[in-house]
Amino acid sequence: MAMDPQRLMRLATVASMSTALILIVAKLVAWRLTDSVSMLSSLVDTALDLVSSMVTFFAVRHALVPADAEHRFGHGKAEGLAGLIQAGFIAASGCALLVAVVERLGNPKQVREEMIGLVVSALAIGLTLGLVTFQKYVVKRSGSLAIGADMAHYSTDLVATLLTGGGLFLSGLLDQPLIDSGVAGLVALYLLHGGWKVGRESLDVLMDRELPVGDTKRIEEIARAHPGVNDVHELRTRSSGLTRFIQLHIEVDRELSLVQGHAIGQEVQTEIAIAYPGAEIILHVDPAPFEAKGPSLRSG
Repeated sequence: MAMDPQRLMRLATVASMSTALILIVAKLVAWRLTDSVSMLSSLVDTALDLVSSMVTFFAVRHALVPADAEHRFGHGKAEGLAGLIQAGFIAASGCALLVAVVERLGNPKQVREEMIGLVVSALAIGLTLGLVTFQKYVVKRSGSLAIGADMAHYSTDLVATLLTGGGLFLSGLLDQPLIDSGVAGLVALYLLHGGWKVGRESLDVLMDRELPVGDTKRIEEIARAHPGVNDVHELRTRSSGLTRFIQLHIEVDRELSLVQGHAIGQEVQTEIAIAYPGAEIILHVDPAPFEAKGPSLRSG
């Protein structure tokens, strides 16, 4: 039996914090022993992951609180806010790492005890890969923006760890400290790119961006497929946390009774609900032909 998406989300937040704590301790020890700036970059990335995971932990629990009298549309936007905060953390860490890289380029130092760094990198890759795989499953089941943002952090951490391991190996093999600094610079740029991507997705949710064009077209096609529907207009969509909100007007023959028109509306709403489980659907029935009094708000 499949686990409840909300429980999966809670488990994912605990798993991410636990993984971050283990990796921070391991990478801190490795950095102190190797004096590698690329290991430092990986350590900073993981430390930011822990902060982000804590933000996600509280945001997910708040987002899952049911709608109440003061929040009729629920608390789902807490996920978007958490994602925006996480994006800021990622960008800040990327900038800080770039500064560290510039300083190390001006004063290059050869790494020490690179084998220790390689062992820690291997441990980090195994743990992070397992976590990202689990988070990907949770996002697929729940559609959680906050878990998706956290997964993005750990995905960057996975890439950073792979680059760090490669940089340590080549730097020690070729006796070239600039390789270590170059790897750290690549990680910093990757962090900045990840922060921009997470921030853009979070702003889309906070600003009530429409669902993807493919979804709006599908919703309209479902409504038009009913034989009793003459037209569809004023289709509006947005998402908030786990919930998608869908509003639309359908036109039916004006000669139909109120009961018949209502029945058609209920059937169309049921079909949309089947295609989009858990969505909040508001459907209004208009007599055809319908003349809009203002500019069309139809999407797609």
